[in-house]
Amino acid sequence: MDDGGTAFRLTPYEIALLRGGPPAAVTVAVVALRPPRPLPPLERAVLDCLDERDELDEPGGLREIAAHPSVRLAVAGLRTGLTAAGLLRTVLPAPTRAARRLLRDLSERHAPPSARHGLTEDGKLLAVALHGKAALRVLVPRFALRAGLTERVEVGGKRLLGHSPRNLAPGDGDGTLAPHWCGDGGGGGSAGD
Repeated sequence: MDDGGTAFRLTPYEIALLRGGPPAAVTVAVVALRPPRPLPPLERAVLDCLDERDELDEPGGLREIAAHPSVRLAVAGLRTGLTAAGLLRTVLPAPTRAARRLLRDLSERHAPPSARHGLTEDGKLLAVALHGKAALRVLVPRFALRAGLTERVEVGGKRLLGHSPRNLAPGDGDGTLAPHWCGDGGGGGSAGD
């Protein structure tokens, strides 16, 4: 992507971090752990954290995982690159205007997925990075529910509507981007993403 003469080639983790903070980046890392392959630093840190929690029989939500020291260090590495590229402010870390424009352009070029099949693994990670829970519910619904990335949907009334939007929070695929986060990985994030 070209923005004022500077080319940006962002990873799905960086896109998710800009869109929804550390919990969104951790969500992409958790989804990426499904297929076996060499692990980038954030995925390695998330996997180590999950292994550690499993050994201690501790449940862990996204915010707890994002607050783990090794995960925070990996997220800090992503932030450093985004800050150097002018996409992340240093004081009260939040996306810059250029980052918000980049996210908007990427979202316009890559619509939320409508079917589970037809995307490469990289395409799935990009969809989750850009569209959060809306993409998770289409691409990996059972995995996302079991991993705690989405919540169980409760439908009231007598009729179940199969095509209605469910539990969408701002920035989770409802047509808005919610790049409003700050903090150091333990407290920022959008709607539990």
